[in-house]
Amino acid sequence: MDELDERKKKILHAVIRNYLETGEPVGSRTISKYTDLNLSSATIRNEMSDLEEMGYIIQPHTSAGRIPTDQAYRLYVDSMMEEKDKEIEELKGLLLATENKMDKVLKNVANLLATNTNYATVVSAPQISGRRLKFLQLSKVDENQLLAVIVVEGNVIRNEMIHVDESLSDENMLKLNILLNTHLNGLTMEQINLGMITAMKEQAGVYGDIIGNVIDAVAATIKGEEDLEVYTSGANNILKYPELTDQGHAGELIRAFEEKQALAKLATDKLSEEGETGIQVYIGEEAPIQSMKDCSVVTATYELEEGMRGSIAIIGPKRMDYDKVVSSLRTMMNELERTYKGKRKGEQ
Repeated sequence: MDELDERKKKILHAVIRNYLETGEPVGSRTISKYTDLNLSSATIRNEMSDLEEMGYIIQPHTSAGRIPTDQAYRLYVDSMMEEKDKEIEELKGLLLATENKMDKVLKNVANLLATNTNYATVVSAPQISGRRLKFLQLSKVDENQLLAVIVVEGNVIRNEMIHVDESLSDENMLKLNILLNTHLNGLTMEQINLGMITAMKEQAGVYGDIIGNVIDAVAATIKGEEDLEVYTSGANNILKYPELTDQGHAGELIRAFEEKQALAKLATDKLSEEGETGIQVYIGEEAPIQSMKDCSVVTATYELEEGMRGSIAIIGPKRMDYDKVVSSLRTMMNELERTYKGKRKGEQ
């Protein structure tokens, strides 16, 4: 790559992309329309002659255009992978920093609400719905394994190992990467339909199974099939209310807080209520969790940005101070939004 100046790099890149798309030898006139160099056909012919001498392109027939050599494919793939690796590392760093900050913020939210209301509090980390695929990258691990790196909106990254029965050439790897990104980038899972998948598999030919495996991994990433993080505080506050300590109710409630499974279900149930971002009050039998039937549960769904939503729940006796709880929730939801937007602005 170091031996190529910027002009030659762009021309070689155009030759490779055009050949991959058409399967036909590429001429100088095509390149003059394909690049932003604003060069004459004669200048491009001279540059292509240099690239041919350097072993990057060949002319399969007299008077025909040029096609890439294995050396060109290798340079193209290495360059592309290097750029994507760098972008992925940057995204991972940003994601880690954001997660660490959000983790602390949500723990503080749970603690503050429990202290302020004197009840138990549950806060779920935000999940992102309707996420779009930003890009994906297939790379060869060994003869029978590919690594699919998938990045979706919200800088969510997933690595998926895919088994293949036979090794793929660099050219076929490149074609699969282009096929996948051309069809899927910018789409939500709802927009990736059966007709599109079938067409992609047909284009992939014998590698259709790889397309299916990658789309399965994309679906898992977009839907966020990871454990939901739940933060709790104030479970011992339950012991302050006699009506909740009778007949072992307190122990059952505290176990629910410790295991967090029921609380995670409470959070996901709230998040599945599309468009519901207000405050809801459940009294007694209306409570969404069996162990909380003697309690009141006040829930709110906060939204940090479009599609990025989490939930907050405050659990206490039926005689809880509803005015104070609702007021505290509204204040905290506004503060969460302000804090999040402030952090995002500081990261830009």
